[in-house]
Amino acid sequence: MNKQQPVEAVLGLDTSNYTTSVALTDREGRILADVRRLLPVKEGARGLRQSEAHFLHMQALPELMAQAFDAGPYAVKGVAASVRPRPVEGSYMPVFTAGASVAASIGAALSVPFFGFSHQEGHLEAVRRYTSLKDQEDLTALHLSGGTCELLRVRSGEIAIIGGSLDISLGQLIDRFGVALGLPFPAGPALEAIALREEPSDLLPPIKSRGLWFNLSGHESLLMRHLGRSGLPRELFETISDLLIRLLREAGEGPILFSGGVAENRIVRERLTAAFGEAIAFGKPGLSGDNAVGISLLGGKRLWP
Repeated sequence: MNKQQPVEAVLGLDTSNYTTSVALTDREGRILADVRRLLPVKEGARGLRQSEAHFLHMQALPELMAQAFDAGPYAVKGVAASVRPRPVEGSYMPVFTAGASVAASIGAALSVPFFGFSHQEGHLEAVRRYTSLKDQEDLTALHLSGGTCELLRVRSGEIAIIGGSLDISLGQLIDRFGVALGLPFPAGPALEAIALREEPSDLLPPIKSRGLWFNLSGHESLLMRHLGRSGLPRELFETISDLLIRLLREAGEGPILFSGGVAENRIVRERLTAAFGEAIAFGKPGLSGDNAVGISLLGGKRLWP
């Protein structure tokens, strides 16, 4: 009786503020497993404290690990985790210590190398690897999520922030508006479903910018003031799209990679695609939001250069 030969793989873990993620990828970058769990947020709440999120990650990881390895057998040759939000000195969030600690322990137990990366690097790699930009070293990138709202310049693997929000993120703006409407957190998908059924209102002015930087708290106040007005969700996504198009045209530097949960929005994708065509790349469905696939892929690049 022939036993199935284990597939060599890199295990990746990502513990962001709202999602626990486990992934396995092989030498060729094929996704062997991609399992995730949104952390539960109480009805009406707009997020989680770091201590709550850390505890919930530790609760979720054993079950997600079992799910990831269920289709094996896999021979884990390396382990990778997100250890900080961004690849800059001083970048730190306690939630990432959950996945990093578990991953480092697994690496030590298996006597395989452990690799630490930033959450942001994982986002970019998860998108880039499966697009026409997979070998592109120099590009402009958007990383827009619940906790990050940045315009980036990527040069030979080095990431520099060149623009973005000076207060709340676009993801926070969307979530706060959605929660105020009574939608579950995170509110992006439910708010998008409403927006796709309606025509835009005419209440929101353009989001002003100074160079490549902007503020969003003023638009949050406007949304709360006109809460419940028909067409406002649609206009919000169109206003966000117009801002991003303007910023990217001003940045004007090479191909564009769009990552983060906001990149999953259909209205934003359609409007940016109409503006930039093949110059802008989005991730495979489901890979723009938080996931451990990019972290696993980065581990594979270190392990199998």
